[in-house]
Amino acid sequence: MSTTILVAVTDIFFYTKVRDALRPQGYTLERIRNQEEVLQKAASVAPAAMIINMNDSGIDAFKALEALQADPALRFPMLAFANHEEVDTWKRAKELGVTKVVSRNEFSSRTKDLVEALIHPQPSTQP
Repeated sequence: MSTTILVAVTDIFFYTKVRDALRPQGYTLERIRNQEEVLQKAASVAPAAMIINMNDSGIDAFKALEALQADPALRFPMLAFANHEEVDTWKRAKELGVTKVVSRNEFSSRTKDLVEALIHPQPSTQP
């Protein structure tokens, strides 16, 4: 399985935080800088997962998720983050196939752990 992670985050400083958390773990990151790159990179790199900022002004996250959802060949685990008070954003992201949605603060503090859990899910121990 590929260990390439698509990162749909246009803010260079935030992207750098993601890169610094994941590269030491052996992940290759492929940054998505604009709307046009979403489908192009998703189809060309066979990602293990995708991270998407639901509040990014440079990428329409809903449009990106709708485009990915429309192509069954482009299904992979997705981790989204959004402002914690945006309940409708969280709900819509889940409806559009996002595996896990977290607050921006949680994403910032637990990036590596969240990605690991997304790519290597542990079986539930609940009855």
